[in-house]
Amino acid sequence: MHVTTCVAKFIEGSSAHRNIFAVNGHPQGARYGGDPYQRSGRDLRLDLFRGLSLIFIFVDHVPDNVLSYLTLQSFSFCDAAEVFIFISGYAAAVVYGKALQRRGSIIATAQIYRRVWQLYVAHIFLFVIFAALVFYATLNVQHQNYNEDLGIDNFVDEPNIAIVKTLLLQYQPKYLDILPLYVVLLGIFPLVLLLLRRHLALPVMVSAVIYLLTLHFGWQPHSYPDDEAWYFNPLAWQFLFVIGATAGYAPYSRQVLTMPSAWLAKLAIGITVAVAIIHISWTIHGAYEAFPGLLLQELSPLVDDKANLAPLRLASFLALAVTAGHLVRRNNRLLYTPVARLIIRCGQHSLQVFCLGVLLAVLGEILLTSVRDDIAMQLAISLAGIVLMVAIGGLLTWYKEGNAMRSDAVFAADTNAAR
Repeated sequence: MHVTTCVAKFIEGSSAHRNIFAVNGHPQGARYGGDPYQRSGRDLRLDLFRGLSLIFIFVDHVPDNVLSYLTLQSFSFCDAAEVFIFISGYAAAVVYGKALQRRGSIIATAQIYRRVWQLYVAHIFLFVIFAALVFYATLNVQHQNYNEDLGIDNFVDEPNIAIVKTLLLQYQPKYLDILPLYVVLLGIFPLVLLLLRRHLALPVMVSAVIYLLTLHFGWQPHSYPDDEAWYFNPLAWQFLFVIGATAGYAPYSRQVLTMPSAWLAKLAIGITVAVAIIHISWTIHGAYEAFPGLLLQELSPLVDDKANLAPLRLASFLALAVTAGHLVRRNNRLLYTPVARLIIRCGQHSLQVFCLGVLLAVLGEILLTSVRDDIAMQLAISLAGIVLMVAIGGLLTWYKEGNAMRSDAVFAADTNAAR
């Protein structure tokens, strides 16, 4: 438990290491082209890493994608899902922790469940478009049963049951398993906030106990149609979400978690480098069997259980998070490059970009199986998808900035008229 609180405290920051996702502004904000998020003091690293995780999720979802050798899963025991859930917990604590401090628990809870409703509606809407796309492909592509391949066949066989299970988040076809997890985690977040307000370490301790009991007793919710476990077991993944929330809430807490951050940074970097070397050897071994996979038989069983967030996956991610916090500071010039700006905009509109990425992954699988499946097609689909995701992020940013400018103009006109 001491290690977990140390990690949260390191990410929160200290006199030697500033907060990886701190919410205070900095003087270089004006360089970001007047972005309203930057003017509000929003830490761009949070959006950068979340945007990268969305792009990685899309790339990894395209079947047998050669570009996936460049994503996080190729040099770490974790992948983009851990990044997304951790940052979601962190961002929730920043946004709703501020609301809790300023407006009280009732308003904060109302805001949380408003967001839960948005996520739930987005998931149902995504399911409908997903199903329509799969049905259309099945009807028009010969010798391909996309209904079965993408897990939508039960919706055809017994739609009356499948639609109810969808509304209950128990029916999760391929690619549609992250949003239900996020809905559940955010649904319990008011309780996490209340525990954070009582003591910073309390929710982490409770969450760790639930995580360990889940691993020991095999607790898991069941899904439709085969009564199998959720692909992401919320009873296990809540631990990572709560760790992120604890780090995000730390600036609003009166408690201080003391820790020797200097050696933790060195340890985290060492673990991250060691894991990268080991996992790269596994990746090469998978493509060229004669190449030895370092500690493959010993460690792979401790990594494979993604559904229950295997402890080695969790440790790998925490080491990576601390390493990122140490190497990428708040005023890093990388954050203000044109490429980073495009990725940041994806992270700032994560829900819309994620939904688009899921549909693009489905379309990519259909094209690969119906047209041709070679490296050129994989790269074309991946690059086209990334461009579209970046484009929607930029379009939504432009629309939001335009709305803000129009609101300012209307307010100024009303003020002048009142005079």
